[in-house]
Amino acid sequence: MFEQKLKTFKLSKMAQGALMLALQKALLEQIDIKDLLENFNFTLGPNALGEPELIVLNPPIVNMDYLDSLREEEYVSDGDE
Repeated sequence: MFEQKLKTFKLSKMAQGALMLALQKALLEQIDIKDLLENFNFTLGPNALGEPELIVLNPPIVNMDYLDSLREEEYVSDGDE
């Protein structure tokens, strides 16, 4: 019987950060994180020890204008009370 040995890889620090950004973006914009994660493109790159790890080629972008507008809405609603 043919046995295939599976290769395993760890997430790079950058990939971990991309995952956290995706979570923040999904929460802030009230969107499904699954859609963000499905669009991640990965590649293998060496870490500091030369071991392969996963790197995200297209991390999510958090729109600061969107965050500013949320803060302004919060400020206006706080002033109404």
